[in-house]
Amino acid sequence: MKKSSSVLELASSLRREIERYSPGEKLPPSRKLVERYGVSPVTVSRAVAVLAAEGLVTTRPGAGAFRARPARRARRDGDTSWQEVALSAESAAASGEPLPRAVDDAGVLATLAAPPPGVTGFNGGYLHSSLRPERALAAALARAARRPGAWGRPPVEGDEQLRGWFAREIAGPDGPLDASHVLVTSGGQSALTTALRALAPPGAPILVESPTYPGLLAVARAAGLRPVPVPVDADGVRTGLLEDAFRATGARVLVCQPLFQNPTGAVLSAERRAEVLRIARAAGAFVVEDDFARHLAHADAGALPPTLAADDEHGTVVHICSLTKATSPSMRVGALAARGPVLRRLRAIQVVDSFFVPRPLQEAALELVGSPAWVRHLRAVAAGLAERRTAMASALLTELPGLPPPAFPVGGYHLWLRLPDGADETAVTAAALRAGVAVAPGRAYFPAEPPAPHLRLSFADTAGTPEITDGVRRLRTALTETGLL
Repeated sequence: MKKSSSVLELASSLRREIERYSPGEKLPPSRKLVERYGVSPVTVSRAVAVLAAEGLVTTRPGAGAFRARPARRARRDGDTSWQEVALSAESAAASGEPLPRAVDDAGVLATLAAPPPGVTGFNGGYLHSSLRPERALAAALARAARRPGAWGRPPVEGDEQLRGWFAREIAGPDGPLDASHVLVTSGGQSALTTALRALAPPGAPILVESPTYPGLLAVARAAGLRPVPVPVDADGVRTGLLEDAFRATGARVLVCQPLFQNPTGAVLSAERRAEVLRIARAAGAFVVEDDFARHLAHADAGALPPTLAADDEHGTVVHICSLTKATSPSMRVGALAARGPVLRRLRAIQVVDSFFVPRPLQEAALELVGSPAWVRHLRAVAAGLAERRTAMASALLTELPGLPPPAFPVGGYHLWLRLPDGADETAVTAAALRAGVAVAPGRAYFPAEPPAPHLRLSFADTAGTPEITDGVRRLRTALTETGLL
């Protein structure tokens, strides 16, 4: 085995070798395995840990690794059919209407699932490893771990310095927010869950953009809320329809993504920004601003509009942002910002649900954003995303000339591709996977019946232009197979 052999390859070899040992028999020492397979002691240690997690070996400090003994009793599968009744029991909302209990995670899993080996991933929602600041993250975490008190209990609201940094990022140094208005959260999804539970009771309607982020729809429905769609166009949410929706439903919450909206990429126009705040205030409603893509602007984006929170005079906006999208899936540090009595409720729900965000992670986040590496990283992300967007746009125009060209936003990490009327998204997605490319079907992005079939194509989790060009060719094969080309 070569020096470059992976942990999984070594674990596979050891898995076969274990069959030659009797239960309880000792495996060769690490030194022998290092010599035999030509790998490092760290690789051996990690491979043995994999087998231990599978229950194939047991380890004893100072003694070594041994083949695990079989369980004394075979596991018996009981009758769990009773759970179908228990899980389907419905409770009633204040209106007397039943509340759904099921949680639909299909739309979220479509973007979280790792594609099989050899399949190009146009379905992901995170940066490719080549765009992540992994060295800077490792250095930040190492420095954070050495800080005095780093492993102690943090304030439940979050580290004060980190909250201050978020406040300046959200509203500017002279804006209406300071550290006292911010809660540190475990990423954006956790913040979204907290916000919806705080702002709307079970059974209530909430207004959402259409199309919108599937994770929002899943969170809302899991909380027993009723998402009501308000259509989006190239300038963001349509404010005339928004006003009508507030009037018709009596909703007290709007959730929107004003910057590089997911999935359309739309940016809320200056005229509509003021209108959204005016309409919400007249309705006595909150605006949940999901500002997920501010650190995903492309190199050619120019100056970005300020957040809605920066222009909010009366505490109408509850702002959500996160470091996760711009760094790593595992850097789950975000923020909720609000003013007025709602902040106390947001804090109470977060404390009850999760106590606090681990202090080492907060300290690492503060180390990262305070270092010169942070600015360099954002420049690299901006250039990398612009390059990938251009590559995907060019490939779509070349390979799929018969389809309407999508909008090419200057921020975010995906394109929204309109399919021909009558196209079966499920069939197209399955054909694409057979052709070697994973895509996200558009149906999950609509809270009601979609007006047309779509695919969301992400370019962030790709290695660059060659992979994108090849992936679009594979998509063309799938569309040809399903009769759409």
